[in-house]
Amino acid sequence: MEQLRQVGEVLGSLKALMIFRDDIKVNQRQCALLVDAFNLAFDSVADEIKKHLRLEERLTKWKALENPLRELHRVFREGEQYVRSCLEPRSDHRWGRAVALSQSTDCVELHLHNLLWCVPVVLEAVEAASETSGCDQEEMLAKRIFFSKKYDREWTDPKVFEHEFGRLYLVSRDMRRRLDSAPREDRWLLSETVAERRGSGSPRPWRKQESRLAELLLGPRGKLHQTSVPAGWPDFQVRRRLGPGSNLKEIQWMGESFAMKHAIGDVEQFKSEIDLLYSLAHPNVQSYMYVFSDEEKKECFMVMELMSKDLSSHIKEVCCARRRVPFPPLVAVDIMLQIARGMSYLHSRGIYHGDLNPRNILVKSRSSSPEGYMLAKIANVGASPVKNSKPAAANQAAGSPCIWYAPEVLSEQEQAGAASANGTFKYTEKADVYSFAMVCFELLTGKVPFDENHLQGDKMSRNIKADVRPLFPFPSPKCLVSLTKRCWQSEPTQRPSFASICRMLRYIKRFLVLNPDNGQPELPAPPLDYFDIETNLSRRFPSWIKEGEERVSDIPFQMYAYRVVERERTSMNVIKDRSSDSGSEGASVSGEGSVAHASTLSDDTRSSSVGSTKSSSHASSESNNKGSSARKAGDEKTQKQTGEQKSRIVRPPPPVSPRTRGVNSDSRTRPTAKSPARRRTSGHASDSELSL
Repeated sequence: MEQLRQVGEVLGSLKALMIFRDDIKVNQRQCALLVDAFNLAFDSVADEIKKHLRLEERLTKWKALENPLRELHRVFREGEQYVRSCLEPRSDHRWGRAVALSQSTDCVELHLHNLLWCVPVVLEAVEAASETSGCDQEEMLAKRIFFSKKYDREWTDPKVFEHEFGRLYLVSRDMRRRLDSAPREDRWLLSETVAERRGSGSPRPWRKQESRLAELLLGPRGKLHQTSVPAGWPDFQVRRRLGPGSNLKEIQWMGESFAMKHAIGDVEQFKSEIDLLYSLAHPNVQSYMYVFSDEEKKECFMVMELMSKDLSSHIKEVCCARRRVPFPPLVAVDIMLQIARGMSYLHSRGIYHGDLNPRNILVKSRSSSPEGYMLAKIANVGASPVKNSKPAAANQAAGSPCIWYAPEVLSEQEQAGAASANGTFKYTEKADVYSFAMVCFELLTGKVPFDENHLQGDKMSRNIKADVRPLFPFPSPKCLVSLTKRCWQSEPTQRPSFASICRMLRYIKRFLVLNPDNGQPELPAPPLDYFDIETNLSRRFPSWIKEGEERVSDIPFQMYAYRVVERERTSMNVIKDRSSDSGSEGASVSGEGSVAHASTLSDDTRSSSVGSTKSSSHASSESNNKGSSARKAGDEKTQKQTGEQKSRIVRPPPPVSPRTRGVNSDSRTRPTAKSPARRRTSGHASDSELSL
C-alpha cells in the first residue's frame, strides 16, 4: 500500500507541473504524452487492485506487489525528472535546454520503454496476489479460472491483443499513434517558437548569436556549423579534459554541460564518420548532437552528451574486498538490456561495432535512482581517426584485445595477419554478440575475462578458438549465466540476435522483480529456459527475426506472448510429473491422483513464476526427502526380489533428451519450480556445474 501511495505522489507532482504546460518550450508534446501514459498506467493498476484485492489484506497478502510497485515508482520518478528538465523557468537558459533536449529520444525510447515493460509486471503481480485473496474457496477458484483464460493461446495475435488488452497495457491505437507523432509535433512546435521570437513582435531585436543558434536548432541533421557559434557565446568555456591524453573535454555552454571531441585534420578526412554518428538517435548510443568546423585551421569540434566514465573504470572503482560483485542482479540486467538495445538499434541500421568492450561503453548515474541504476551508452561507433579518443596505453589496460573478439575474428586475423584488423568477420552481427557476452561476464563478476589466466597473446587466442571460456564464480544468477553462454558459442549461427537478447533480458528482469532474492546467497531460477521460449515464438512470429528497428509499443505483447508460452510449458511439465507420480503409486490410487492433479494444476502453474523464492527451497528439501525414501525402498525391493525381475513389469525411467545433461532420471525427485536442464552447448565443459 505504501508503494502505491508513493507512485500516486509522483503522479500528483507531475499533474502539478503540467499546470504550466504552455511554458514548456522544449518537447512539450512528449512531456504531455509521458504524463498521460503515467496517468493511464496508474489507473490500470489501481483498477485491477480495486477489482481483485481487499484492503484489509494489505498487510498479509499484498507482499507480492511490493517489489513491482517499487520498480514502477522508480520509472515514475525518472519520468518526473525528464519533465522537470524540459520545464526550464529561466529564459536565459532556455536556449541551452533546447540545444540539449531538442534531438533527444529519451521520452519514448527510455521512459516510455521502461513504463511499457513495467506495467505488465505489476499487473501480473496483482493477478498472483488476487488468486489467494479472500477466504471463499469458490471465489478463489473462479479468479484462477478467469486469469487462466486471459492467457489463452487465441489471444497471442498482435491485432487481437491490441483490441482486447490495448487499453489495459497502454498500447491502444491512439497511444500508438501518439508515440509516433509526438516527436514530430515537438519539432514543428520548436520551429514555430523560434519563428515567433524572431518575428517583429519580439520585445527586442535578435543578436547575431541567437540567429546562429536558431539555424543550429532548425537546420538539417548532419550540417556542419561554424566554430564561432559556441565560441562566441558569452558563457562558453572549456572546464576540464576527460581523461589523461584524451581529446575529449567537458565544456560549459548556455548553462548546460556537454562533452566535446576535438579532431585535427581535413574535414573530408572523416566526413563519413561524422555523417554516420550524426544520423544516430537512441538513448543507449553515443552520437553527435552538433558538429562545428573551421576549414582554415582544419579542425572539427563534435558536441555530445556528457557522460561520467566508461564501464571498465566504474567496475574497478566499485569492486573491493567487501563488494566483489559490481552491481546487484537487477541493476546488472538493466545495464545489459541497455547495451543490447543500443546494439540492436545499430544492427537495425546495418551498423556493426566491431570493438565492443567495457571501455567503449559510457555510463553515468541516474540522479533520481538511489538503487544504483545507471544510464549506459555505446561509444566509438565507426572506424575512422575520429574514433580514437584514448591513448593506446589506456586501451591496453583492459587486458589483451583478443579476449573481446569472437573466435572467427581471431582466426581471420591469424590467417591474414595485421591486414585483417578491420576484416569482414570483425564487423558482423554475431561477432558483436560474442563481444557482448564477454562484457556481460565482467558486468556480473567484476572480473576481466581470463584475467586470472596466465596465458596471454597467441596462447590466449588459441585457447579461445579451442572453446575455452572464462569461469563464472559460485553463486551466479543461473538465468544470466545461461544467456551469456548462449552468446559466446563458438559457432556464430548458434548465437542469438540482439533483438532476441532484448526480449529475453526483459523477461529475465521481470522474473527478478517478481522473485527478489530477499538476502539469499543464491537467486531463484526461472522455471524454464527463456531461449526455448524465444525460439518457439520466433517461429510463430517471423517479424521478430526480421532486421528492423524495434517499436516500443510492441513490448507489452512480447511480454504477454512469453507469459502464455511459459504457462503452457509449465502446465505440461506439471502434467508429466503428476502422471509419473500416479503411475508409480499403482492402479489402486490412480483415481485419487487424477483428482488431486486437477485441483492443484493451476497452483503449480502460478507458483512456478511468482513466489518461487519460497517454493524453491521447500521443493528442494521435499525432493531430497522423497529421493532418499525412494532409494531405500528400491534397495529393499532389490533384496527381496532377487531373481524375480524377469517375471515383473518394471516401469522404465522417463527418457532423457540427448541434448541435456545433469538431469536426475527419476522425475519424482524434480521439483516443479526448478528450471529444466540447460541444453549442452559446444565446448565449455569446465562450466558444466553451472548449467541450468
